[in-house]
Formats: sequence, C-alpha cells, structure tokens
Amino acid sequence: MIQVIVKKQKENITGFHMEGHSGYAEYGSDIICSGISALAINCVNSIEKFTEDTFSVESDEQRGMIDFQLSAESSKETQLLLRSFVLGVTEISKTYGSQYVMLINR
Repeated sequence: MIQVIVKKQKENITGFHMEGHSGYAEYGSDIICSGISALAINCVNSIEKFTEDTFSVESDEQRGMIDFQLSAESSKETQLLLRSFVLGVTEISKTYGSQYVMLINR
C-alpha cells in the first residue's frame, strides 16, 4: 500500500510524505504506483520551476518514498499545486480503492 501523509498548518499544506508500493501489479507495470509517483514528482518539479518558494525533498526509490517539506510560508501558486497533488491522489484512491492508496491529513 502507498501511504500519503499530507502535512498541514491550519488550511495550508506544508509538505507531504509518501511511502510504499501499491501492490496492484508487478514492478514496472503498476499503474497506481506510476500515477502517484508522476503526481508527486510533477508537483515538486512545478513548485521548483514556477515559484520562488524554498523546500527540501528526499527520496528513496526502493522504498517508494518521497518526503517534501516547505522551508517557509508558501505562495498561493504552491498551495494550488499541492492541492492539485492531493486531488489527484484522492481520485486515484477513490478509483482503485483504499487498499492500494491511503491518504492521511495531519
């Protein structure tokens, strides 16, 4: 199962931590892992490319882990990108089931 923890302060998203593999299909053919990974990587890359906000990111491909943390308050654009990421994860979870993707808000 992929677990996505969304970190929040009040209404603002301050980061996310995702880890695990969905187990939906074999490695390399798992569309759930691919979809969630693409959403996360695109979100981080978009924040880096299109905003001035600073952050830290760590990843471990073997564990299926990405840990993203904003360094300071963020722009409206960054919040929109992060909410879009959460929306995508939510929709994948609804479509394929929570046995493959669990979304936790903290």
